[in-house]
Amino acid sequence: MAEYDGSAPGVRELTALTLSKISVGPGDNNCYLLRCRATGAQLMVDAANEPERLLELCGGRLDAVVTTHDHWDHWENGLPDVVSATGARTYAGAPDVDGITVPTDVPVEDGDVIRCGEISLEVIRLTGHTPGGVALLYDDPACHPHLFTGDSLFPGGVGNTFGKADDFASLFTDVKTKVFDRLPDDTWVYPGHGRDTTLGAERPSLEEWRTRGW
Repeated sequence: MAEYDGSAPGVRELTALTLSKISVGPGDNNCYLLRCRATGAQLMVDAANEPERLLELCGGRLDAVVTTHDHWDHWENGLPDVVSATGARTYAGAPDVDGITVPTDVPVEDGDVIRCGEISLEVIRLTGHTPGGVALLYDDPACHPHLFTGDSLFPGGVGNTFGKADDFASLFTDVKTKVFDRLPDDTWVYPGHGRDTTLGAERPSLEEWRTRGW
């Protein structure tokens, strides 16, 4: 997926799915659209803002929306209109659902699987940025894994824990044990804001992150 300025979707064609990325709203929130190539089923990750652009991206048809965490910038100005227009089924981490005013149809827990046509996404709970933040793992059988991390992992560090030492310790531990200790370096990381990265690019900095904290 080439670098882009947010004005048009970046598109990556995988063997079993088409992945589109668009940046929306004043916070440059990343929204990802996954389309199963076998069935045409579509799932959106973080319908954050500019619903008219998100509806154009999905062609007005959407089967599911996963909200990675309950911070308002990832849902408040996009999710209500997108769900209303498409009837998409909504998913979010169970501890965060009360913080999202759009009802969550399916609260998810660590290890749950969300299916979109023939595509399966594993839910990985990453606690610290919020209590119920989730990442979504697509373990592509044809190539390397793809991981959608919301605001829990970025190029250059884990997500902000707002000076709370316990939250940082929780998030760092979850990211290290559930992500870096498990997945290979060629895992592609799609964060909630900004550019993509890989685990291999970030792995050498883990100890620096631990020392730095937030």
